[in-house]
Amino acid sequence: MRIITWNVNGLRAALGKNALAWAWDRQPDALCLQEIKVRPEQLTEEQRTFPLREVIWHPAERAGYSGVATFLGAPALEIKIGMDAPVFDVEGRVIQTRHPDFRLFNIYFPNGGRGEDRVAYKLDFYAHLLDLCDELHARGESVIITGDFNTAHQPIDLKNPKENEKISGFMPEERAWVQKFLDHGFVDAYRHLYPEKVEYTWWTYRLNARARGIGWRLDYFLVSEALMPRIRDVIVHTDVQGSDHCPVELILD
Repeated sequence: MRIITWNVNGLRAALGKNALAWAWDRQPDALCLQEIKVRPEQLTEEQRTFPLREVIWHPAERAGYSGVATFLGAPALEIKIGMDAPVFDVEGRVIQTRHPDFRLFNIYFPNGGRGEDRVAYKLDFYAHLLDLCDELHARGESVIITGDFNTAHQPIDLKNPKENEKISGFMPEERAWVQKFLDHGFVDAYRHLYPEKVEYTWWTYRLNARARGIGWRLDYFLVSEALMPRIRDVIVHTDVQGSDHCPVELILD
């Protein structure tokens, strides 16, 4: 089974560049897109023709902002939009789909870069999600959380950690929440498989950062411990263009 996550930084722009052709060629069982910045009715009929069978949308109420979409090769057993938290759900950040042996969360985590209030909002989002995941684990469900976490967990996950300790995305309080998920039964699948490998998934468009290798690892697969024996690989497709993020692929039995 293949699951791909990708922050496309605008679905219409990605479609205009034919960037998603790469993803379709991989024939994923699930494709999780973040920051789609569009409502499905804003796409042309041709743009709404996708190879995968089921498409679930969660656009933000604010036009041209945020939003996630999940594309599935087989119908989900259950679909849930959001987290039953209107303060977060209006921003179009979460799609849950239940499959035979796990629940998949496609998430675009908030960015705290616009001030202290947004950092607080981001931390509250992490807390609400963890409470939800704790409940799912207590019921015996296995969970895969994927998407743009907007946080680099460890110094190895960004090029210049010292210079960014006070910048949202690598602040201690943000990193601590990622660690809390790991302390509550989740595994960072990529870092588990590749404890010393340096790869990034996001690069600013400024200063030719991608070509210069100045990036951050912001896009993750957090997997319930019970699922880890099934994980075969996590591939960071740094060569795939089309966004300021690159896609990341999880392969599991």
